[in-house]
Amino acid sequence: MSRIGKQPIAIPAKVKVEVKGQKVLVEGPKGKLNFDLPKRTSLQVEGANVIVARDGEDAEAKALHGLSRALVNNMVKGVSEGFSKKLEIQGVGFKAAVQGKVVNLSLGYSHPLNYAIPDQVKVTVEENTKLTIEGPDKQIVGRVAAEIRSFYPPEPYKGKGVRYSDERVVRKEGKTVQ
Repeated sequence: MSRIGKQPIAIPAKVKVEVKGQKVLVEGPKGKLNFDLPKRTSLQVEGANVIVARDGEDAEAKALHGLSRALVNNMVKGVSEGFSKKLEIQGVGFKAAVQGKVVNLSLGYSHPLNYAIPDQVKVTVEENTKLTIEGPDKQIVGRVAAEIRSFYPPEPYKGKGVRYSDERVVRKEGKTVQ
């Protein structure tokens, strides 16, 4: 059996998990999420635990078993605690601001960059250079952070750009005069 797939998922007190055929609905204080299980997996709610099972012993079934369990676990964790990513903007004159459902970024280009914030995601800006992205869906939070970072990834010579707060940028030495 899959080592990840056979572990039960503990359901916190305020979280509700429903199974309707192959569709899983998870609801909690941070929001609602849904997921369509792959054809070769099934899910049962037993008391305060969720158990994911598979119908086969081939490599594909084992892979889908572990994947399904991990995705459902992330959904349960997301609606109870939520996920967050932190970004930092470094560079002279580089800044960010949230205006309604849009993040306005000034990253040294001739025009401001506007990024529309998806539903269920909350973006906050501190000190004009520190962004915090929060939401119940781990995949969407990570995608929003990656898309904002992709506007100006950190460059290795001066270190300017948008980076994750725990990211370490390896600096390069510039050209020297002989």
